[in-house]
This record gives sequence, C-alpha cells and structure tokens, in this order.
Amino acid sequence: MMIPQLLWDICFYVFCGVIAIQLGYYLFYFTRLAFYTAPDRQTSMEHPVSVVICARDEAHNLVKTLPGILVQDYRTTHEVVLVNDNSTDDTKYLIDEFKKSFKNINLIELTQEAKMISGKKFPLSMGIKSAKYEIVLLTDADCTPASEHWIQKMQEQYQEGIEIVLGYGAYQKRPGLLNKLIRFETFHTALQYLSYAIAGNPYMGVGRNLSYKKDVFLRNKGFSSINQIPSGDDDLFINQVARPDNTTVCIEPEAHTISEPKTSWGDWMNQKYRHYTTSKYYKPGHKLLLGLYSLTLFLLYPLLAVSIIFYNWWIPLAVFGLRFLVQAVIWYKGMKKLNEQDLWPWFLFLDIWMFFYYIFTLPAIWKAPRKNWD
Repeated sequence: MMIPQLLWDICFYVFCGVIAIQLGYYLFYFTRLAFYTAPDRQTSMEHPVSVVICARDEAHNLVKTLPGILVQDYRTTHEVVLVNDNSTDDTKYLIDEFKKSFKNINLIELTQEAKMISGKKFPLSMGIKSAKYEIVLLTDADCTPASEHWIQKMQEQYQEGIEIVLGYGAYQKRPGLLNKLIRFETFHTALQYLSYAIAGNPYMGVGRNLSYKKDVFLRNKGFSSINQIPSGDDDLFINQVARPDNTTVCIEPEAHTISEPKTSWGDWMNQKYRHYTTSKYYKPGHKLLLGLYSLTLFLLYPLLAVSIIFYNWWIPLAVFGLRFLVQAVIWYKGMKKLNEQDLWPWFLFLDIWMFFYYIFTLPAIWKAPRKNWD
C-alpha cells in the first residue's frame, strides 16, 4: 500500500516545527551561557566559608583530593567539614593524619545509619548543621578543585540578595570514547541548568560544586520534604529553593571542580539512572521545559532522515543547516567557557549520539533507584 504524499509533507512540517523549537532553546536560553560575562562588582568581600564533604569508604579518593581542598589560597577564615558516614575502610585514620597538619578540619563521625532517610541526605544535613559559617560550599570526596582559587571564586559571587551559587563540576579528560561521552553529557546538562539560571529560571545544581547559605537550608527545613527519595540532595533541593533573585552562577575555569569519570559503560548508566529518577519530582514548569527540549532533540534526526528521503532533500537539509550553524557557534562558545573545547570537533557526532543516549537512559523512568549514595 502506497503511503500518501500528504503524510510525508506532514513529517516535513513537524520537522520544521522541531527545528523552530530547538532554535528557540538555543537562541533564548543557551546563548546565555555561551556569551555570559560576569557582572562587574563595585566591591569584593571575603566571607568565612565552610566546605562540606561527605565520605563513606572514600579513603582511596580522599588521599588524592583532600590536599587540593586544604591548601586553597584563601586567607579569610574557613573550615573543611568532613562527615565520615559509617566508613569501614581507613577514612577515619586518614582524616586524623590530615588533622595533624590542618587545624581547620572539622570531623563529624557518624556511627549509625539514619532510619527512613536514604541516600546521603542525613550525613550531608549533619555536615551543614555542624558548619560554623553561613556560606556553605559543597563538593564530593572524589572531586578536586581545578585551582587553589576555588573557594575565593565561588564565595565572591555572594552579593546582596544572593543565597545560592551554581558551579560546574567537570570530569577528568582521559583517552577513549566513553570519556568523551561522559564529559559531553556533563557539558550538555550544564549548558541547560546554567543557561536557565542566567535567564532567571534556575532549576538544579550539582553537588560536586554547589554553594548556598546555611540559612537557606535551615529555613526550608533541610531535606525533610525529599528524605524519602534516594537522590536529590543537590538538584531537587535547589529546584525547591532557587529563585531568579537569589541564585547566580560561577563558571570561571578556576572555580570548577574535577572528578574521576566512570570507566565502564555499566557504571555510568547506573549513575545516570540514579540521577534521572529525581527529575520526575521537579516543578511542573521545569519538567515541561526540559521534556520539550529532550523530545524535540530525540525526534530531530529521525524526522530529518524521513524528510530527506521522501521530501525535496535539499529543503530539509537547508532547514537543518540553520540549526547546525547556530548550534556550532553556541557549543563552541559554551565549551570554551567550561574548558571543554576539545569536544567541539566531535559536536555533530555528539549531537546524533543524544538520540541513542535517550534510548539507553529510558529505563530510568521505571527503574527503582538504589538506596545507597555512592
């Protein structure tokens, strides 16, 4: 049975609609990060800072990452709050050794599991409540600051009215395709949450590099409303408390953190499943915004292929070319801002890859998240 030409025409028109929506995201939102310039500040203050890190059996990571945090070039009062959450390895002994040389370590020992609270929300809550200072700077045990000015750069974003600072948590650059895919997914996520925040619509942050005021945490009763969800101590909390007037970003390369990337496909997918199980709890407007972008990106290449085969091939290619050019410029500028510019020569492959990525991560919709916070 012959498929009527009208159906192929409709496919082409839908394809044009998808391109229009994608261009809307790129031109209204993603340009915000690509062309972002930090506002000039009349005054620069240095605030006391509490760096909070939770660790469970992380001795092998802390021995590598703690020195970069403890030797920060920050002369104003600051502390490093280390929450040792029921570790069975040498974490406690390692921290005790560091305490001999660094007197600003505040060790919190947890020896019992929190009932009815999954994930790392309980140890993180204990760390934040034990922090001596109002500005809390969060990172993970496997993260290293990209420079000795990390604390300085993140805390100086606190101008009048600002209560939340969103940073960028990068992954180490290693050889291999998997490393490129992990780093690209990290960049692609940051392109969204940082751009939306700059545009006045903040919806998430990443715990690898995130700061907020202790009062925000206490005023909103911490994680009490999301304690039953294994993940979400970073993105869901920020989704609840961030507003256009109390949130800013810090994207300077010196303010990044760098983490060890996963080395196997299975480990990475499990990590992504766990992260995506929280997105269903976002505010409805954010779910709509993110869902529409993902849907149009998923449909783009199948509709392009159908339109090329069954329509006048040069017209859909011309329409696609418009997005291609806009995307190339914005990705180049955005990747340069986040020190990921080595990924840019791969950008067409990585854009096509997103179609398959959405297929691979689809099980996150129904897969139950793990209870641990690893």
